[in-house]
Amino acid sequence: MTNIDVVRAIVAGLPRSYEVIVRDRVKFRVGRLVYLAFSRDETTMGFAFPKVERAALVESRPDVFQLPPTSDLRYNWVLTRLAALEHAEARELVLDAWAMVVPKGVASAELARRAALCPSEDGLHGTAIRPAEDVLHGTRKPRRLIPGGA
Repeated sequence: MTNIDVVRAIVAGLPRSYEVIVRDRVKFRVGRLVYLAFSRDETTMGFAFPKVERAALVESRPDVFQLPPTSDLRYNWVLTRLAALEHAEARELVLDAWAMVVPKGVASAELARRAALCPSEDGLHGTAIRPAEDVLHGTRKPRRLIPGGA
């Protein structure tokens, strides 16, 4: 089970990222771009996610993920229930959302740094589930979240 404190720990130290409170809601930004936002009761998290992959993600696990409100469908955004996320999934989603809003060089350097510091037991080398090249060069496919994903 994940909560806002787990997400704060994941975000801690990410270059160019900062936390803000907007209308009693916690949001994480890079510059003016929001990549994470929490509901007022901190049970739901919205995160940056490619529109083209959004429907497949939601269909794969509708108990965990949901589409944003109709007025927000134009954005690269998905909602999730924090209680339904495991820590590894939350880490993957947060790092991928952050990587969408920073320059490619910044994301690549940070993901490589994290991989060097924390090699994982599953052979994927580090805290990011997908290699940095997948996230940064448009070939990112949710491997564990979409059935049949590569």
